[in-house]
Amino acid sequence: MILNRAFFAQDTNTVSIHLIGKLLCFHNFQGIITETESYIGTKDPACHAARGMTQRTKIMFGPAGFSYVYFIYGKYYCLNIVTETLNFPAATLIRGIQLIHPPYTYVNGPGKLCQLLGIDLSHNAIDITLSKTLHIKDIGCQLAYTSTPRIGISKGLDKMWRYVIKDKDCIKRILPKVTDMAGL
Repeated sequence: MILNRAFFAQDTNTVSIHLIGKLLCFHNFQGIITETESYIGTKDPACHAARGMTQRTKIMFGPAGFSYVYFIYGKYYCLNIVTETLNFPAATLIRGIQLIHPPYTYVNGPGKLCQLLGIDLSHNAIDITLSKTLHIKDIGCQLAYTSTPRIGISKGLDKMWRYVIKDKDCIKRILPKVTDMAGL
């Protein structure tokens, strides 16, 4: 089942936590989400919208369930999903996945993830609740996770808003079940 707008309209940390174990689908790629990070509102100094709405961040002020893709370090794209309510800028960064189709590549790091999948600025502002190209499915997979401070930022390091699976080898153990649920 493709996740709907109500799922993404929840509190950002709730979305980030519950995305662990969901299936990210992009064209022919399918991977279990293993790592996320939350960026929440204008009071979060690490959030791109901390200084208000700009041309780049206006998607974050829109409805939940849209992709927010940006370019960093002159080299990498990063995929986020807008969360919460209209005019409240928040998003979940997808930091890692375990590919199951094509099989078995563990990808950690949002830039590497987008590079491998081919996600770029042309994939910004996609309604992932309706898209056939980019969406996230609930396949009934729940994985144990831990929370840590966010990484790759210089502000807001006191927030324990990075969520990562505790045991990446657990995916190998559940892979037959997951591939059956995903229809692969």
